[in-house]
Amino acid sequence: MIPFKNTYINLPSKFFEKVNPTHFSNPSLIAFNHTLARELGCSLEDLSHDQLAQIFSGQTILEGSTPLAMAYAGFQFGHAVPRLGDGRAHLLGEVSGYDIQLKGSGPTPFSRRGDGKSALGPVLREYLVSEAMHILDIPTTRALAAVSTGETIVRQFGAEPGGVFTRVAQSHIRVGTFQYFAFQQDSEAIKTLLDYTIKRHYPSLKSLPSYSQKAIELLKELTKKQAELIAKWSSVGFIHGVMNTDNFSLAGITIDYGPCAFMDEFSFNKTFSSIDQQSRYAFFNQTHIAQWNILRLADCLLPLISDDQDKAVEIVEKELIILFSLFEQRRSEAFAKKLGIKDYDSSRDDKFIMSFLTYLEEESLDFTLAFRHLPELFHNQEDTEIQSFYKKGPSLDQFLLNWKSRVSNVDHLNQINPLYIPRNHMIQKSIDLAYEGDFTLFHQMREILNNPFHEQAGCVEFAKAPQKDERVHHTYCGT
Repeated sequence: MIPFKNTYINLPSKFFEKVNPTHFSNPSLIAFNHTLARELGCSLEDLSHDQLAQIFSGQTILEGSTPLAMAYAGFQFGHAVPRLGDGRAHLLGEVSGYDIQLKGSGPTPFSRRGDGKSALGPVLREYLVSEAMHILDIPTTRALAAVSTGETIVRQFGAEPGGVFTRVAQSHIRVGTFQYFAFQQDSEAIKTLLDYTIKRHYPSLKSLPSYSQKAIELLKELTKKQAELIAKWSSVGFIHGVMNTDNFSLAGITIDYGPCAFMDEFSFNKTFSSIDQQSRYAFFNQTHIAQWNILRLADCLLPLISDDQDKAVEIVEKELIILFSLFEQRRSEAFAKKLGIKDYDSSRDDKFIMSFLTYLEEESLDFTLAFRHLPELFHNQEDTEIQSFYKKGPSLDQFLLNWKSRVSNVDHLNQINPLYIPRNHMIQKSIDLAYEGDFTLFHQMREILNNPFHEQAGCVEFAKAPQKDERVHHTYCGT
């Protein structure tokens, strides 16, 4: 049925707590990703909705699965928290090398006075957004199932229906996992975790003769992966919301879709997360935060790099910091591609790219549509809607002059710039309807977002930018 293995449970017991999901009396299935299940080698087509609901709410524990909550720490909005851990999640095990984890499945020893449960809204949001990210070719966790628990839980806006989300990930190892043991000055545990991480995600580093070399090379490889990831985020206007070190993956994937959002009107400093009061994780600051997070991982690995801390820091500065320029470079390359530039050259293109983004911010233009309509703009089509969308003026005139001298063909751009993204206001509408028992819009969004580049009949509303009174200004994590 599900060929579970669990390699994490073979690590020392201080890495996790064994704990079963809580009891839910009336779980019901909302959505199940049969395509993903087949990719994982799971045979679940013959199971009823009730059986799937029992499994993916944690009521039925299958053979080979030993549920556990992972231990980790983190820097949350820059402040050290030595003990966090899975406070509302249960790792069921691994299938085909991927973690299967329940979120919102009840309290664990890491719950910190929380109820360990999730409102249904964040479950539906993560399902839609994570699958949309996957279709947009952005490394991410995946959505396997969404279940309603049949319970009512209380959150900041009052009573809400409860839900459980099943997340699939290359792993759930985070920078915060290393920090958990660094705070305890447990260098042996850090070595064990480093070996496990390399075996699982960086097997080419296994043959390196020393922990010093393994640590440095892992930092370098992670930097390259995260530079690519943040560039892809930026290219679709995605804002993470909580890029704390406990949400920063060692596999180089997007993890934790709590108060995330896709940008509507463009702003360099756009934030949505209700808890990001200082705009620490604003759109254009995500590259800097990624670098900061990697340096916090380097802090954990310094004792393995050299017994002399000053020498270890010197090695990190020499080997790692030079790679940090990749973050800006990859992001600029991604934007150049969206403009039709196939031979990106920083010396001539960076200023040009920034001029277009600055124009978008000055005119408060919708980020997704501003790129989607570029072919019409390039060809000067006499379309009144397009002409009214791009505000005329010296900034646009100069951009067009530079763009047309740089790019000769833009006919392929609709294969690069999506028409449909998980718009915040449409997600919220689907959640509001779901709270009334109507999941039609949620399922419609699942289908539309599965084909984001091609115009689909009868789906005009899903491509439109929100009206001012429809805009969602804050998103919430659901804990």
